[in-house]
Amino acid sequence: MILAGIPVILSVLIFKGNPLIPFSVAVLGTSILISRKEGEPQEWMASTWGFAKQILPLLGMGVLVAGILLGSPEGAQGIIPTRWISSLVGGNSVFSNFFASVVGAFMYFATLTEVPILQGLIANGMGKGPALALLLAGPALSLPNMLVIRSVMGTQKTVVYVSLVVVMATITGLIFGSLF
Repeated sequence: MILAGIPVILSVLIFKGNPLIPFSVAVLGTSILISRKEGEPQEWMASTWGFAKQILPLLGMGVLVAGILLGSPEGAQGIIPTRWISSLVGGNSVFSNFFASVVGAFMYFATLTEVPILQGLIANGMGKGPALALLLAGPALSLPNMLVIRSVMGTQKTVVYVSLVVVMATITGLIFGSLF
């Protein structure tokens, strides 16, 4: 541990204004230490690396597609016209919050892609209330999630659960949009 700590301390002293560099050095040093231990730590690192190789290309493609469809947060126009987004989820109406909740409920996107997708939507006219409604409904539901819940709990309970998530996300988006 001391051998891994020395480069971290040196990077803190050298790069005082940039905490990302010492953090990266610490993560790298810890990863090297863990991967050298036999048994469970080595298996854990191998699994982590395997998941990273599976997820990172999909994450990169998701962000790329979001950028092409929605444009950049700095204002570059994407394929989807701004007027479509602002007409559906602009402002803070009941419809825009409900629409964002329903779309969020049926979307299936990785947690890390939510931020660039929402940045693109907000830059194209999405209101803050609908953005929150999408963020609340998205992680709680997805089409595959609904199918699994239905197989375990049945159709009626799944409909109630999905309805409650959509309604509560809509109400929360309305409240948030009216306050901020």
